Amino acid sequence: MTPFEAATHADPYAYYSRLRRQGELLFDADLRLWIASGATVVETILEHPDCRVRPLHEPIPLAIAQGAAGHIFGRLMRMNEGPQHRCPRMAIEPALASMGTENIADIVARVVETLDGPVDNLDELMFTLPVSVVATLIGFTPSQLQEVAELTRDFVACLSPLSNEVQLSNANSGAARLSQMFNVLLSNDDKGSRFLSHICSEYEASAWGDHDALIANLIGLLSQTCEATAGLIGNTLIALHRRPDLFEDMQPTPRLVAELVAEVARYDSPVQNTRRFVAKRCTIGDNVLEAGDTVLLLLASANRDPSANPDPDSFLLKRSQRRTFSFGSGRHECPGQQVALTIASEAILALLHRQPTFSARPYRWSYLPSLNGRIPRFYRDWETQPA
Repeated sequence: MTPFEAATHADPYAYYSRLRRQGELLFDADLRLWIASGATVVETILEHPDCRVRPLHEPIPLAIAQGAAGHIFGRLMRMNEGPQHRCPRMAIEPALASMGTENIADIVARVVETLDGPVDNLDELMFTLPVSVVATLIGFTPSQLQEVAELTRDFVACLSPLSNEVQLSNANSGAARLSQMFNVLLSNDDKGSRFLSHICSEYEASAWGDHDALIANLIGLLSQTCEATAGLIGNTLIALHRRPDLFEDMQPTPRLVAELVAEVARYDSPVQNTRRFVAKRCTIGDNVLEAGDTVLLLLASANRDPSANPDPDSFLLKRSQRRTFSFGSGRHECPGQQVALTIASEAILALLHRQPTFSARPYRWSYLPSLNGRIPRFYRDWETQPA
């Protein structure tokens, strides 16, 4: 098994454990990259100033560099360092931090009523609902939500090296249409919503002054929500199937479901790994990394490191001092972590409210092709497994 195969393996966690025992940071000559599997070294690299989110020679992947998707990609704060990272984050992070759980719960309740049978169509619950919630927060109207969700799924295809030419073409079309929709939204005097007004106020008060980058990072809020939150919801559904007794003799209250989702984020991470690129020679532990080196950080392995979480292979709803690397750490830690957890929790609550015996339903699952994401797709026992 390779770390890339592990992301969608039925159970990669014994493999991760073996890697940690071999050494927290190892060089794989076949893959020609460093593999970081232990919590301490993963955290060190995520916080190291010389370990960057993109290689210096290729800030935008060549496959998308000339299209609309590349135009967006190159301006995303998560794909940049320095001012191009700090400025959008300073504008967007305060607005995300201001979002209350009650507000998100109310939006989820409204959006779920518009979905096409979320109990039977889990794709709607996993993908359409989270993006629709964020789109609603930003100020899109109910009649626009389906289009925004579909365009966002088209755009995120550009983020995967596994995407084919058709998917990349659709990603460019999706990026162009989303940019157009955001331009219209930003041209409105009321800016669509209080959340968007908050972002625009921070933007205008800063020295950022890059309208294209503002739009790119608003699209980034949707794209970041799309697959990661879908994986979080999907892997929580798997946890419910595997542990039908989780809520035995207990009502699935908002607090308990929030604990469930938080433990799933640690135990079966929707984002299994991420990469960092060494900008100049540096020392990590006992290893010297050279400029141009690539490091694969196994976030899911770090989550299961006993030095970070005692008894890491046990699924504990009430885990004390839970440490989760699924949302990153350091300067690039996901600012929407709490929003994603809340959306996923409310989605699960809505499902359980409609179908209290969901865990007894005859579902199976496989994982969508990916080198880093762990996103299940579900099918019934009598259905043919999707290709």
